[in-house]
Amino acid sequence: MINHVVLFKLKEFETPEEKQAVLNELQSRLLSLRGLIKELKYMEVGKNITLNSPSFDFCLITHFDSVADLDVYRVHPEHLKVFEYIKEVTVGRAAVDFEF
Repeated sequence: MINHVVLFKLKEFETPEEKQAVLNELQSRLLSLRGLIKELKYMEVGKNITLNSPSFDFCLITHFDSVADLDVYRVHPEHLKVFEYIKEVTVGRAAVDFEF
């Protein structure tokens, strides 16, 4: 199995409420991929509970049977739609893929 872990840093927002709304939307859009992409075996998302943290704001954890399945997910049209939103609201990203 492949574990794909991604951390996101959001852009600066005017208010904590605006940032929370973006986090909620990001969570909703990512979770909507479950069931749409057959190669995606597991998904977990988490918002950093400290809104004003200098570290990352959001975490995505996904599991795939193989690197080939992860590659299918990366270019899947539904994932690309969510990725466009991610590019609009983030300034940083870090990812690690490992076998487990």
